[in-house]
Amino acid sequence: MTASVARVMNESFTVAADGSYAARLTTQAGTELWYPERWTLGGPEPYAVPLPVEQPEDADSGVLPLADGRVLIARRAQGRYSLALLYPSGPETGERRLGSVETDELRLLPPAPCGMRAFALARERDGRSTGVWLVTDGSSRPPVRVAQLSGRCSGGAWLDREGRLLALDTAGPDGEGPTKTVAVDLGAGGEVSPLLEIAEDSDDRLLLADRDSGLLLVRSNAPGEERLGWGVLGSHRPVRFPEALHPKDTRLTPIAVQPGQTLLPERCGVALRVDAALRVPPGAPGPGGGAWLAVWRPGMRELRHVASPPGWLTGHGMWTSEGDLCVPYSTAHNPCGLARMRSPLPEGEDMSGPGPVSRSGPVRGSAPGAVSGPGPASVGRGAAVAAPSSPSPGTPPRPVEPAEASAPTSSDVTALQHHDHGVPPSGLLGSMVRRRVSAGSEGSLGTAGETVPKPVPLQQAPLASGTA
Repeated sequence: MTASVARVMNESFTVAADGSYAARLTTQAGTELWYPERWTLGGPEPYAVPLPVEQPEDADSGVLPLADGRVLIARRAQGRYSLALLYPSGPETGERRLGSVETDELRLLPPAPCGMRAFALARERDGRSTGVWLVTDGSSRPPVRVAQLSGRCSGGAWLDREGRLLALDTAGPDGEGPTKTVAVDLGAGGEVSPLLEIAEDSDDRLLLADRDSGLLLVRSNAPGEERLGWGVLGSHRPVRFPEALHPKDTRLTPIAVQPGQTLLPERCGVALRVDAALRVPPGAPGPGGGAWLAVWRPGMRELRHVASPPGWLTGHGMWTSEGDLCVPYSTAHNPCGLARMRSPLPEGEDMSGPGPVSRSGPVRGSAPGAVSGPGPASVGRGAAVAAPSSPSPGTPPRPVEPAEASAPTSSDVTALQHHDHGVPPSGLLGSMVRRRVSAGSEGSLGTAGETVPKPVPLQQAPLASGTA
């Protein structure tokens, strides 16, 4: 198998929103005839079902599994992309065609939280804007554009459980100018709010967002060089760029965050892909370079390198809420495998972090020219709050107080987090929790005319010198 073929197979692997299914493009042994393959992950052992149709697929087709087991496929044609839902039908593959999107460039977004809707980014014909398309809601309704943004958009992360707020990275029409992250309200006609901007001229991208804890993984060059950092959605605390996430001669890419850690972002496990740029770090299980796994969580002072299984579908992994890391792999002897790494993070690790979190709105950062070294960027726009200073080397960070301790009983998690922090329970997460919209229903993107508080970007405060 050539490197390019393996790369396409790895990149096409996508897991359904509820973790029940996965889908990827693969080939028949000894050929380059592409077809979609669905993995069933909900049973004791994963198994694969091929979904070939009459004609082989193109290698650049996009696939995405729905929670009911059907697989969405986006096929490139002349000046458009055609969409269809594939499903097993006896020994054959059933296909329900959905229509097409007129564009030369389309990319499927991560599965919506409800598991039945799928969205895509499509370059508009004018070349100066990007459309967000609802390509399927599980029915036979044709694709419909639900938002339009100026410039070129990339990325894509869901910020709420209703699938209403979508975070996208935006730049100029040709990708020029600084990249910033915005929140798009799909229930309000695609209304756009700033979400992440650490410095005026820095490139700031949101890589992963965990809806349970609010943990965000970002990449920015605001500290003077491109670095990986973390913050909390809507927190008044800064985005931090710890040394543990900046190992020498390697590049880290977050691939999965542990779910189910409500109000406890500092306890979330994070799986990362490690790519060796020049050499393999001492002790890393990647002899000769290449890519391997590492795990980390806020508060850990070092990465924990993990040997990936043979045939790892590089760049993919899933956490369970119990803290186990599941890694997909495919070999000649086992074409559909899921390696389960039980508790790859130490239980006794000091889970200190940036202190109690308050969530009144999302993320913005530092004033231009204020970067003096890698350290905390900050959270919220227009506020006069300075970023807290980083602890000196060798000084243990201040322990995190439990968010639930002596907190009032309430169904609003934002109120729980703001207890004793002097900040009212307002902002993005609070508004999303209070909304009573059932995922997958006709009103799943919000009721027309409904007022939803918009994200407040991260506070403008300088990056402190040192590291967090």
